[in-house]
Amino acid sequence: MTDHVEIVPWASDLWRRLIEQQDQGRLPHALLLCGHQGMGKHAFARCLAQALLCLHPEDGVACGHCKSCELLSSSTHPDLVHLCPEESGKAIKVDQVRDLTHFLHSTAQQGGYRVVIVDPAESMNVNAANALLKSLEEPGQRTLIMLISHQPGQLMPTIRSRCQRIDFPAPQHEHAVSWLVERLGLSSDKAAQLLSIAQDAPLLAVKYQEEGLTSLRADLMKGLIDILKARATPLELADKLQKQDLLLITGWVYSVLVDIVRLQTASEAAKITNTDMEKMLSAVAKKADVTALFVLIDQLQAERVGLMERHNPNRQLLLETLFMRWNGLVR
Repeated sequence: MTDHVEIVPWASDLWRRLIEQQDQGRLPHALLLCGHQGMGKHAFARCLAQALLCLHPEDGVACGHCKSCELLSSSTHPDLVHLCPEESGKAIKVDQVRDLTHFLHSTAQQGGYRVVIVDPAESMNVNAANALLKSLEEPGQRTLIMLISHQPGQLMPTIRSRCQRIDFPAPQHEHAVSWLVERLGLSSDKAAQLLSIAQDAPLLAVKYQEEGLTSLRADLMKGLIDILKARATPLELADKLQKQDLLLITGWVYSVLVDIVRLQTASEAAKITNTDMEKMLSAVAKKADVTALFVLIDQLQAERVGLMERHNPNRQLLLETLFMRWNGLVR
């Protein structure tokens, strides 16, 4: 059997349209799957790859037991390539893309499609993007390149223009909560809280739960409170977290700062992301200087842009500075 992946319910209409295109022989050679992280784009791409490579697909779904499906299940299918950074947070390099040239213009070993999944596409450096552009301009026969992008604005316009763009919708809140309840076996209240923390991205919520990231977030939130109560220093918290994913850590702090702004401007009616931290957020909102708060938000956003563009900052210094500025909000 192929490894289990599923089309999330809120992407089912997108799936049906693509399968209809395939049935009619109108499937393009390149797709750009766009949307916020955690909306099901990667699973969608894998399902489509499986359907195209399967020798006996049934209603647009891989059969799960042919030779091709067995190769997919063991991650050894010769006609499927996953292109991703060699290290988390790093760039996709030009040599990785150049290695695709022969693959894309050779005959498929199983006699069907050749499929490439690039994830995330915005992690390609400039040289890698230019190298891929040549493949997009001159694709081989029965070839599909799928670019998965959380931030399509970071891609070269010439790359975007050569792909059929598919935008993944966010599910309605109640549907996402019900899906999480079924998927993770949580209560509705717990599922709703987890979804809020994950910025309404259901698969990101699943990742938080299954990879223990909720515990990491709890450590961060406790650390932020301890700094304000002088139970810990910014340097101690930075030292504790500096080996973690900086985009994840700074994203959580950013959401905290935005929640504080919401509480300052909308008070009781504010809809906040970090519902489990409302007591702390309300206390900071009453004391924090508005100007200092917005300055910190701008500074943090600039740091996050640098991280997204794969700059290589001093991790300890970045976090020390952030947590010292956090401490300064209520002094």
